[in-house]
Amino acid sequence: MYKRRDFLKTMIGAAAVSALPFTAAAEDKVKRPNIVVLLADDLGYQDIGCYGGPVKTPAIDLLAAEGMRFTDFYSGAAVCSPSRATLLTGRQHLRAGVYSWIHDHTQNSHLLPREVTIAEMLKTNGYQTAHLGKWHLGLPTRDRPKPTPADHGFDYWFATGNNAHPSHKNPANFLRNGKPAGRIEGYSCQIVVDEAILWLDKNRNPDKPFFLNVWFHEPHAPLAAPDHIVSQYGQQNDPSAVYSAAIDNTDRAIARLLKKLRQIDSPENALIVYSSDNGSYRADRVGTLRGIKGSNFDGGLRVPGIFHWPGMIARGQVAHTPAGQVDLLPTICGLLGIDKPAGIQVDGSDLSPLLTGHKSRFSRHQPLCWILPTSAPTAMLRNGNYSLVAYRAYELPKDHKKMTELMKQIENMLRSKGTLAQEIRGSTLQAQMFEGFKDNEAEKLRGEYIRLNMFQESWIPAIKSGTYARFELYDLSSDPQQTTDLSKQRPEILAKLKKRLLEINTSVMAEAPEYTFKKKMP
Repeated sequence: MYKRRDFLKTMIGAAAVSALPFTAAAEDKVKRPNIVVLLADDLGYQDIGCYGGPVKTPAIDLLAAEGMRFTDFYSGAAVCSPSRATLLTGRQHLRAGVYSWIHDHTQNSHLLPREVTIAEMLKTNGYQTAHLGKWHLGLPTRDRPKPTPADHGFDYWFATGNNAHPSHKNPANFLRNGKPAGRIEGYSCQIVVDEAILWLDKNRNPDKPFFLNVWFHEPHAPLAAPDHIVSQYGQQNDPSAVYSAAIDNTDRAIARLLKKLRQIDSPENALIVYSSDNGSYRADRVGTLRGIKGSNFDGGLRVPGIFHWPGMIARGQVAHTPAGQVDLLPTICGLLGIDKPAGIQVDGSDLSPLLTGHKSRFSRHQPLCWILPTSAPTAMLRNGNYSLVAYRAYELPKDHKKMTELMKQIENMLRSKGTLAQEIRGSTLQAQMFEGFKDNEAEKLRGEYIRLNMFQESWIPAIKSGTYARFELYDLSSDPQQTTDLSKQRPEILAKLKKRLLEINTSVMAEAPEYTFKKKMP
C-alpha cells in the first residue's frame, strides 16, 4: 500500500501536499483509514456544546476542536428515513426509493437494492463493514419482502427497524443479523456502543480497514435517560431535561467508543464524522432558525457537521461553506482516491479539498437541494448565501379535519382526567404529539393521528407529476431566520434558482420509483 503522502500527491499534486498538516505518525500510516459515522436522531442545530447548545458534550466537542466543524451543514432531509437514504448513497432520497419516513408493516417503501451505498463502495475496496443502531430504511415483514442492511453492503448488523421500543431504556426490538436479540438492559446509546466494542473485539480483522456506521436513537421520542443525568438539567418529569440527558448520555457512549478506537489503532488512521439525521422537533433547540423537524426551512435541515482525522484534517477549523450529508459518499471517495459509483447521478460533491485545506479547489457541481413531498415548503435549494423555497401546487389527501378532531379529543380527555398539565409538562399539545403520552387512551388516539399523518404510497403518481405554485427567496447571510422574502426585489436571482430547482426536480422524479403490492419491486 502507498503511504498517505504518496497517495495525496496523485490526488492534489506534490506542491499542495507539502502544505498539509502531516505528523510523523500520519506519514507512516496506510492510505485507507478506518471510517466511523456517528449519527444522532432528531438532534437540533443548537443542542450540543460546540454549537452553543445547553448540553454537556465533551467527547463530541473534542472531535470538533481537533477537526473541522461546519456552521452551515445540512441533513439529507428534514425527516428520518429520507435523510439516511441520502447519507448512504450521496443521492436525493426520492431517487433511492424513499419518499418519507418508512412504516414497514403498511408500506412497501425501502432503500432500493439498485442503490450503491457507502458500505458497498467500501466493501469492494477491502473494508469490513458494520451497521449498529437505528436503520429505518426498510426491513422485511411477513407480507413485504425488503432488503436488510446485509443487502446494502454491511457484513454485520445490529439494528432496530425504527425507534427503540418501548423507549431508549431496556429496548426489546433489536435484531442482530436478522435474529431478535430480546430485551436488553440499559439505554439504547450505551447498548449500541457495547455492540460496537464487541464487534471490534470479536469480529474485526486487524489486517483490514473497517467502516462502522453507528446510528443512535437519541434524542428521538419516546425519551429515556438515567435519573442522575436528568437531574443535571432539571426535574425528572421535565421533557426538556430528559431530552438533554439523552444527548448527554449519548456523548458518554461516544466517549467510550472513541477510547476503544484509540486502543486498537492510531487516531491518525480514523476518519470520524458526526451529525444528526434532521433538525430537532423542539423549537428551542434549533437556535434562531426557522422551522423544526419536517420543515424544509433551515431549522428542519441544519444540523451539526463535524469531520475528524488527525494528520489529514487540521485541528480547530470552522468551515462556513454550505455542505451536507449528501456530500459524504463523494467525499469519502475523494479522500480515499477511489471512484464514485459509475453510471448514476451523484447529487453530492467532494468536500476533500475543504477538509485538507484547499478551499479554492472546491467546487459544487449542483446546488444543495431538498425535495420532501410531505413538507411545506416542499422543496428548498441552497446556492451560496441564497435559499429558495417552493410550495407544491397539489394537495395530498390527508384527513386534516379528523386529525384536528383527534387532537381536540386528546386535549378534552386529559382535561377531564386532570392530567393535561402533567402530560404536556410546560410544552404544547402539538409538541407532545411527537413525544407521546403516558396515558394509554391518549397514546392510542395519538397512534390514530400518526397513521392519518403518515405518507401514503398511493400519492406517488400525483407527486411525480406535480408542480410548484409559489416560490420564496431568502439571503441567509443577512437573514438566517428566513423572515424576509426577496423574490420580488431580486427577480433575476429568483429566476436563475427557480430554473435550477425545476431541472433537479425533473431529474429526481424521473428516477423516483412507484410502489405497488403486486408488481416486483425495483
